[in-house]
Amino acid sequence: MNFSLALYWPILLAVFSDIFYQICAKSTPANLNPFASLTVTYLVGAVISTVIFFITSGGGNLLAQWKEVNWSTFVLGLAIVGLEAGAIYMYKVGWAVNTGYIVKAILLAIALIAVGYFLYKESFSLHKALGILACLVGLYLINK
Repeated sequence: MNFSLALYWPILLAVFSDIFYQICAKSTPANLNPFASLTVTYLVGAVISTVIFFITSGGGNLLAQWKEVNWSTFVLGLAIVGLEAGAIYMYKVGWAVNTGYIVKAILLAIALIAVGYFLYKESFSLHKALGILACLVGLYLINK
């Protein structure tokens, strides 16, 4: 695969955003209710998303776009709350940044192989099976 900025910028954005995400989740004050924190987080996110919508759509109609929303937008909202609350609580109960996220990512990667296979009919190969085995060995080593 040739290097293409169009192909890799979303991955780079996700990686750099996730670095700051983990730093912020770990830095959430211990005496702050995570859902109070997330309320402010989502307000900031809503404002930024609205501004970026108007910048990227050339003044498009946001209300017209909302008419295109389906069930996935609402379930994504629930999933995001779960992800973020889970991350904050993960650090509150004592997980270290250098292991908690890795354990979560490994378990997620294994689960997504099954989701891809059963829900989207993606291929399952010996390489993926070996990848799962490597992940399980990694989990063992990380938690040793």
